[in-house]
Amino acid sequence: MTGRPRASRSRAAPEPAPTDPVARVAVDTPLPHLDRPFDYLVPAADAAACVPGCRVRVRFAGRLVDGFVLARSAASEHGGRLAYLTRVTSAEPVLAPEIARLARAVADRYAGTLADVLRLAVPPRHAGAEKASTWQPEPTESEPVGADLHRYVGGPAFLAALRAGRTPRAVWSALPGAGWPAELAAMVRAATDAGRGALVVVPDARDVTRLVAAIPGAVGLQAEGGPAERYRRFLAVRRGAVRVVVGTRAAAYAPVTDLGLVIVWDDGDDLHAEPRAPYPHARDVALLRSHQQRAALVLGGHAVTAEAQQLLASGWAHVLRPDRATVRAVAPRVQTAGDDIERERDPAASAARLPSLAWRTARAALATGPVLVQVPRRGYLPGLACARCRSPARCAHCGGPLGLASADVAPACRWCGRPSAAYRCNSCAGTRLRAAAYGERRTAEELGRALPGVPVRTSGREQVLATVPSAPAVVVATPGAEPVVDGGGYAAVLLLDGWSLLGRPDLRAGEEALRRWLNAAALAVPGAPVVVMADAAPSPVQALIRWDPVGHAERELAGRVELGFPPAVRMAAVDAEPAVLQEFLRTLELPDSAQVLGPVPAPESDRERVLIRVPRRDGAALAAALHAGAAVRSARKDPGALRTTLDPVVLG
Repeated sequence: MTGRPRASRSRAAPEPAPTDPVARVAVDTPLPHLDRPFDYLVPAADAAACVPGCRVRVRFAGRLVDGFVLARSAASEHGGRLAYLTRVTSAEPVLAPEIARLARAVADRYAGTLADVLRLAVPPRHAGAEKASTWQPEPTESEPVGADLHRYVGGPAFLAALRAGRTPRAVWSALPGAGWPAELAAMVRAATDAGRGALVVVPDARDVTRLVAAIPGAVGLQAEGGPAERYRRFLAVRRGAVRVVVGTRAAAYAPVTDLGLVIVWDDGDDLHAEPRAPYPHARDVALLRSHQQRAALVLGGHAVTAEAQQLLASGWAHVLRPDRATVRAVAPRVQTAGDDIERERDPAASAARLPSLAWRTARAALATGPVLVQVPRRGYLPGLACARCRSPARCAHCGGPLGLASADVAPACRWCGRPSAAYRCNSCAGTRLRAAAYGERRTAEELGRALPGVPVRTSGREQVLATVPSAPAVVVATPGAEPVVDGGGYAAVLLLDGWSLLGRPDLRAGEEALRRWLNAAALAVPGAPVVVMADAAPSPVQALIRWDPVGHAERELAGRVELGFPPAVRMAAVDAEPAVLQEFLRTLELPDSAQVLGPVPAPESDRERVLIRVPRRDGAALAAALHAGAAVRSARKDPGALRTTLDPVVLG
């Protein structure tokens, strides 16, 4: 499609380029009703610099805005007068054609606009980086030896297919221990041996650092290096100087030359979900890219998500999993604080946060090495309740939850920050508070008092440790912040507050609890004790005991199919003020199969939410209907904010 940008007001219009004078431009505008390319004339003076993929400035709706040139052509389908490009910002073709196609597909899948996706895909320009010489990875003295995947059924055959240039697709159930970076590096090496590029998407910067060290010649793309350095590395990838990229979620769009393999590690981590519109998930970006560019795909991790299991159930991908004998040889030994034996020995084990089993395990393990204590919540006391009636403590000003940042400060609201020194319960008028949730700092404080002389380290949001020594110590960490032990593993792992994790009112509560537990337990030495503070009966606990993430994913997917929840269906969550939401729903032309659930109060806001559910076959129609509805609102300039999320990670 073409649009009708305003003609240039210049009195002496420049001459158009003699060859292919029309540039099709993706204009940087967030308005859904203008989500299409527009044609502009290329001045003869900019004919050489205006190449597909370059940045330009154009006049659009009376303003100068940025854009990317998608293509050059001899003529335009628009019969009216075309405006000229204002200028070519840079002749560097930063937007690769395959990334432009990918961005359009991501926007269509998530009912978003191309401009929003391109902001995620192409980093901001730094002129100095473009003028500098192409960035090169630092040479390594010796190449790490990659594993051959012999510990996985079908592993050697998978590597052989990559080396032959084929495009196998796999869900990889990684074994516990420190071997997964080398095994992942072996997959990358197999793809590069076939002369193709590789892309690895991981949750955080610590994983990037670890894998760049394991994969010779790889470049790390993440925000921690600063915008200028990230842009330099992006240009190195775009120019073909680097063929292997490791990065966080935005790296899913990295323009790797001749891409042959895409790997997403730990795809259940919510860091893979983009918090900016249109809220795409790195796993879906990887799936679209694998399909469009005919690249091999691996979804790997210690846990297996229901989305990955669906790919297995459909036959689109095959599983790489170890046999049971291998699992028994390397897995830790998992115990629960709520089993029958422990209840007989310690009747309070089911209610205690640190029952006697945990203390016995920790003291015995500290004789040989460090002990990891995983705490689901960060902070000191992130949740408080009335000591009399146990109702959650709420802020008198905004209704937000009260928490305690340390032992020597007053309780304060976690939403608005106001202190609440004179608390009074709305339910029973009680004035005393009790802890409803413990953070890692309070846990470390308690362990330090109970284990005098033992070093206690914390790893959480304020300070995340990459590694810890192998000497005896207690390491208290939040999920995702668990440090690796230098040259080994933990002598024991304690998984606290398992009951609260499993009891969360969230569709993915069981899956997420198991993922967090597996990732922590995988850091233990083979056969080390792992104690989870939960009953033995729930399915996630049984899967942890047996180290069977694939079996749990099969059961999880079966439950989602029965109940009609993602990924068995496509679902959209629409949040807005009540009047805005009702008006938006009236404009939608939904598929006949659509079910509208709600409205209900949106989580932690004064808005309302509806859920719209359709069979997977109608997912594209649902996304198109939502985009069309948003386009109507933007064209009419309707007031009120509206947020639409396709397949949200958290349903509540």
